[in-house]
Amino acid sequence: MAQTDVVSLFKEPDGGPQLRAAEAPARPSSWRRAGRRVRVVVTHERTRIAGRVAVRHGMYVVGGTRVVARRAWDGRTAARYERMMRAAEAAGNMDLAKEWEERGRAFRAARHQRRMDLLTAPQRLAKGALVGTGATAGGLVALGGVMAVHSGELADMAVPLMTTIELVHWLVVFAGVVWGPAVALAPWLFLAAVWAVGRHQQTAPQWALPVVQKDSGGPITPSVVVLALRDLGIAPLRNAIKDMGDAGAGMLGPIRIAGCGVEVDVLLPTGVSTEEVQGRRRKLAENLSRHEHEVFITIPEAARTVRLWVADSGALDEPIGPSPLVLDDTATANYKTGRAPWGQDLRGDAAAISLYQRHLLITGLSNQGKTASLRALALWLALDTAPEFRIGDLKGVGDWAMFEGLATVLIEGPTDEHVMAVTEMVEEGVREMERRLVAPKGTTFPPLVLIVDEAQVAFMCPAKGADGRPYGGTKAVSRYFMAARKIHNQGRAVDVMLWQGTQDPTDQNLPKLVREGAHIRASLVVGTEAQAKMALGDKAVDGGAAPHKLRQGLDKGTVVVAAGDAVKVPAGQPSITIRTHYVDDEQAVEVAERAKALRSGVATVSRLAVVEAVDALEDIAAVLGQAPRMRTQEVLQRLAERNPGEYREWTPSDLKQLLDDVGHGEYKTDGGRMHVSRDRIARALEDRAERREAAGR
Repeated sequence: MAQTDVVSLFKEPDGGPQLRAAEAPARPSSWRRAGRRVRVVVTHERTRIAGRVAVRHGMYVVGGTRVVARRAWDGRTAARYERMMRAAEAAGNMDLAKEWEERGRAFRAARHQRRMDLLTAPQRLAKGALVGTGATAGGLVALGGVMAVHSGELADMAVPLMTTIELVHWLVVFAGVVWGPAVALAPWLFLAAVWAVGRHQQTAPQWALPVVQKDSGGPITPSVVVLALRDLGIAPLRNAIKDMGDAGAGMLGPIRIAGCGVEVDVLLPTGVSTEEVQGRRRKLAENLSRHEHEVFITIPEAARTVRLWVADSGALDEPIGPSPLVLDDTATANYKTGRAPWGQDLRGDAAAISLYQRHLLITGLSNQGKTASLRALALWLALDTAPEFRIGDLKGVGDWAMFEGLATVLIEGPTDEHVMAVTEMVEEGVREMERRLVAPKGTTFPPLVLIVDEAQVAFMCPAKGADGRPYGGTKAVSRYFMAARKIHNQGRAVDVMLWQGTQDPTDQNLPKLVREGAHIRASLVVGTEAQAKMALGDKAVDGGAAPHKLRQGLDKGTVVVAAGDAVKVPAGQPSITIRTHYVDDEQAVEVAERAKALRSGVATVSRLAVVEAVDALEDIAAVLGQAPRMRTQEVLQRLAERNPGEYREWTPSDLKQLLDDVGHGEYKTDGGRMHVSRDRIARALEDRAERREAAGR
């Protein structure tokens, strides 16, 4: 019934039902179809191409008009000389400024003389026209007289004059015929002229230019650099360049060829910070007709200066060639005086790195060449027979398998058990370091290189030892963390080195104290600027180091190395970017075999014999002695006296964590101070002994 009532409301007078309710959606539907058609037309590639063509040629006309107008203005005024003079003054070249001032004075004097001459021009023009007309008429009459004498006809005397009058008549007729079309064509000829000027000067926006022009790269000239800086969108910089005019290149140092690109120093005007320019790297690269990864901005020692390195278009996508380790099968290494051939810098020069008494940290995202870059250094060092290698590969896919027979320890695997073995390997390195430190003065030791690949697995490991201390973590109770810290603190003095490779750095999987303890800090591509600072340090990243700007997947093996004495860095730069040589697994095996041939034979074990680690519970019980309880701070002090190397860096929170893990917990006395109970420690030791006995059964 309700449906019938609704239909009846829309009946026509003749009684025929017209379901207008059903027809009503038709209009919106047709509108949607029309909208879709319009959208398809507007977004079609042909429409985009037509739009770019229209904008391009329109801007050729506008820009050409601007160029022609500026040239005309410069020709009529002293503006050009003023700009040149200001630019010379800004650059501090006062002799050149005086020269342009003299030229401007001479130009103004000549212009004044021309204007004075215009005051007497009408009289001189009238006099000249009168004299010219009289002379011309006299000449024609004389010519007619000569013709009359020759022909004997007096009428021939007027022939030259009448012929001239007839010629003038036909010239006037021709001008009257041509004048109309010429006036009609003049604007079009002007537009064609300014279009040609605009096209030659490329005054259209970059996005509207044809592909062959937009992506060609082109040479880097002073004018190109100045225009690129002007269009960065920094108002003080734009205004300063505008004041300097075409001579804005006074900001630029010499443009030098630097490997597969060019390098130039830019002295920024006052009011413009280097940080502002660094923050617009992508826009600067696009203004220079380059991709972002082809432009590097660093901060040299000179104040208010940025150093631009601009690659030749596409040059960084070309491979750099094989490693010298592969090319020269007679190559050897020298730990003390040699440098490992790691790759090439952006200039195309060989980049070699010294490994003598230096801890190393290399980080980056997964599958970007971290292991290959780290392994290449170890392969070079293996060609020196002196160093001993102990390697923990916490990935366990065979990347370090070729060191079987080279390394005295080779642990491969990602499980907690492998982390325990690697931790024990590093702790044994600590004990070896301590033995060397107490050796008689003058004793020499062979270099010991501890390598932990995928170290983040060790830091994130949740496993705990029998005494309740965790293997992973970032506190003083963490066994791996403390072992790494101890080697960083004193290992260099006795040639005990720690090399670590880790991925995707965070404060949890790469503690600050560990990353800052490395002498060589290198980073492949990382995800964020914060991670870049974790990898290389704030100073390097603030100075222009940008591993977070590398292209994931495309810049494999490209590392940014923080400045230091291990690798030669251009003066004033905080970092250097190195494209490392790639040594594949097959080539790595060949190099490793050559290294094995230089040695007398090395027996490799999969893990060290387990050395009983310090027992924190037993040590706490020992320092408590017969005292029923002892303040927490006093316990920490006595622990540090008992074993400085192990407990010196413990804090009250570290002790609390250990006691909580074994079920002891601290407690407060009536005085409000935290104490440790001897009875509770004794019960914790008894419980642990029972658990071990039960596990043994």
